[in-house]
Amino acid sequence: MPPKTPLSEATPPPAGVGRGFLYDLWYFAALSSELRPGKLARYEILGQPILIGRERSGRVFALRDICPHRAAPLSAGRLAKGPDGAEAVECCYHGWLFRTQGGGCSLIPSLVDGQDLDASRIGVRAYPVAESQGMVFVFIAEDAKDEAEPEIAPPVFPGVVGGAPKVVLRMDFDAHIDHAVVGLMDPAHGPYVHQQWWWRSARSQHEKEKAFAPRELGFSMLRHAPSKNSRAYKILGGAPATEISFALPGLRWEHIEVGERQVLALTCLTPLTEGRTRITQLIWSDHWALTLLRPLVRAGAKRFLAQDGTMVNLQNQGLAYDPPLIWIDDADRQAKWYQALKRAWIQSRAKGEPFVNPVKAATLRWKS
Repeated sequence: MPPKTPLSEATPPPAGVGRGFLYDLWYFAALSSELRPGKLARYEILGQPILIGRERSGRVFALRDICPHRAAPLSAGRLAKGPDGAEAVECCYHGWLFRTQGGGCSLIPSLVDGQDLDASRIGVRAYPVAESQGMVFVFIAEDAKDEAEPEIAPPVFPGVVGGAPKVVLRMDFDAHIDHAVVGLMDPAHGPYVHQQWWWRSARSQHEKEKAFAPRELGFSMLRHAPSKNSRAYKILGGAPATEISFALPGLRWEHIEVGERQVLALTCLTPLTEGRTRITQLIWSDHWALTLLRPLVRAGAKRFLAQDGTMVNLQNQGLAYDPPLIWIDDADRQAKWYQALKRAWIQSRAKGEPFVNPVKAATLRWKS
């Protein structure tokens, strides 16, 4: 019978893992290039149906994608001009118009003179939306009244260079965002889940020692030379140095510098529902290797996501029984930090106090 793991080395994760969402934060929705003027698109974020569109003037907007009249999706309608001249979304069912800015109803076509229904008292929820570095982010507050002026700006990342992303991949995981985040930041699963000749094998394992520091809404593995058993970095030549960061609600990026050249691999986790999370992988670079080898890089990134998705499906077989989980130091410390960040954010919002990052600088060691 194997010896029991000492409690000092193995602790259960905090209660609430895989339950609930974080609010009052910006969530990745789409690439700017995907929203053409006049186009209306339906999204689901945090279990909420959201219409995201671009006015003919070029401005992006986001509205709750349910008409309050008979519940038809507004995204099935079209962009039109209201009687006040403002751009509006016309419902496909009865032609009600809702302003793209603010969501107020500007016209109910079926009303006739003498009917005193005040359309201006009707509206749909309008979400703050912003474009940043070619990406569209939607701000979702727990209370819609808090969405008028978000307290925090949409995220900005280092290394968005070389024009449009070289790689764009999407995959939906059948998992709560908590399990998706923890799985993607886990440093020890690589040799077992991501075995391939061009990356690494289970036989190639080394002891790692990395320094971490707190960052706004998250933390970073400080800049370092890539591990010797990570073969893919060799195509970059020179002496690549990488920094890996995470920030709430679900943003993880690796920024690589090779002299004056850069590579940014950004992973955006967007919770669609409590049991489904969209993973969007974006890679930018001004390095010749990423341009020349784009098809191979895309195939490799797609393979990585598929392998993680397969492991999520296997893990779901066990999670269905809600078993207690054991997290160990130091390999699972990042997962613990994620949960601590979530708790601190929720508490700060509940108390109306500034967010205080609970992560402390540390050096972690593990083998992978």
